[in-house]
Amino acid sequence: MSWTELVMGAAPTRGDQPAVTDVRTGEVLSHAAFARRVTRAAAGLRRHGLRYGDRVLVDVPLGAGFAVAVHAVAWSGGVAVLGSRGVARMMVVHRRLDPAAEVDRVFSLEPVPGATPFAELIGEQTVEFGPLAGPALGVAGGRVLHHDELADDLRELSARFVLGKDDVVLAAVSDLVKGLRVLDLALMSGAHVVIAQEPTLTGCRVLAHEHAATLAVAPFELARRLVGDPSLRVVDERALAGSLAL
Repeated sequence: MSWTELVMGAAPTRGDQPAVTDVRTGEVLSHAAFARRVTRAAAGLRRHGLRYGDRVLVDVPLGAGFAVAVHAVAWSGGVAVLGSRGVARMMVVHRRLDPAAEVDRVFSLEPVPGATPFAELIGEQTVEFGPLAGPALGVAGGRVLHHDELADDLRELSARFVLGKDDVVLAAVSDLVKGLRVLDLALMSGAHVVIAQEPTLTGCRVLAHEHAATLAVAPFELARRLVGDPSLRVVDERALAGSLAL
């Protein structure tokens, strides 16, 4: 089972139950909607000429759109490179295009002059079977991770951080890679992840109360200050490093 297939695995049973709440945009994405957008956007990327192994820059803030963009690229056979600069076949941006990006095609979550709306990638066609192996994710330092190692590491994390379908995870992490790992772990487990925007101690406490969070993942100092609520497990984000040392 590939990385993205593992992440989408709970969709058939969790259906319309919430998967990602994006505090920044107010969007709530269900497990079924996540899988649907990923497989249809992957088809759209192929329709626009993405080939196996092509690099796609992903310059999108952590949230529902970020998760869809990264996994749509991976499911289409491309390599989702987290960043705004460099040479790539395509790019997915939020609302700004970095002039240092050398790409053939740009898709944007919000209107950007010269870019194609990301929503136009999502049609009726789907990619039913994504790649089982090969490159999938590019991170800092030019490191490229493959589907099999990402999937194996996610399984290892899930064995250490047991999540269930009734868990609500507050993601108050400090960078995109850690955020992606929290998203992957929660989606795979059928849980609900709430993405905090510029998290503060007060903001996290409010979000944890509003969404009845059962687990919070945060940098050490913030995690230390969140400890004390008996209904909330708190995890230092460094514990998500896993075997890949991300």
